Amino acid sequence: ITGILLFLNYLPSSKHFHIITAFPNVWYSRLVPQGQFSNVESITHEVKAMMDPSYEVPAPATNPDGSAVAPTPFGAKDVEDLPWTALMNSYACTECGRCTSVCPANLTGKLLSPRKIIMDTRDRVEEKYNSPLIFHPNVYGEEAKHEPVTDLMAATLLRGKVTPEELWACTTCNACVESCPVNINPLESIIEMRRFLVLEESAAPNSLNVMFSNIENNGAPWAFSPSDRLNWADELYAAEKATV
Repeated sequence: ITGILLFLNYLPSSKHFHIITAFPNVWYSRLVPQGQFSNVESITHEVKAMMDPSYEVPAPATNPDGSAVAPTPFGAKDVEDLPWTALMNSYACTECGRCTSVCPANLTGKLLSPRKIIMDTRDRVEEKYNSPLIFHPNVYGEEAKHEPVTDLMAATLLRGKVTPEELWACTTCNACVESCPVNINPLESIIEMRRFLVLEESAAPNSLNVMFSNIENNGAPWAFSPSDRLNWADELYAAEKATV
């Protein structure tokens, strides 16, 4: 019994912590279809108001003193912007590597590794909130084996540990999600960081920017005028008429 109690005390600070976190991670895993993305609530209200003038946009939230609540960023730049389930995912990971082994982007030589995304998230949480440097700001350099506090707090998960190239290599196929034995969802973190790149920094790849421009100007992803969309049907009708 003493050995079991000692082992239970050792678990939270060891690499075997996933033994404890795996069960709640499975319990709180997503029950919606894997390909279903969550919408940004504020953008959803704006779109509904644009499509239906009678739609009433909910009043912005306020603090108890009546002041307006600071707007939340779109997507995630650092760990505090991620959903709590994404943080729990990082501590439930068994590091088995099944997600990376089935990732088509990784198999074709891209930089993306779903396991690395999860590990980077966990490392960033521990770096930002459990670093001894945060509690002892006068300790620097080799003695602390960390960067100064200013550098540590200025660094972020996005670009600090996960590069945009890794994020845009993802095909959102959900192979990593399907293969995980404890229902970890690396795609959740990837999508949130992508949202930050697009909505906060306008840092989407050029191919996506072209599509965005076409949607804005033509109402469709293709570079065709709305009046020309049914031209293919006219050609089909002419061909059928010629055969009659």
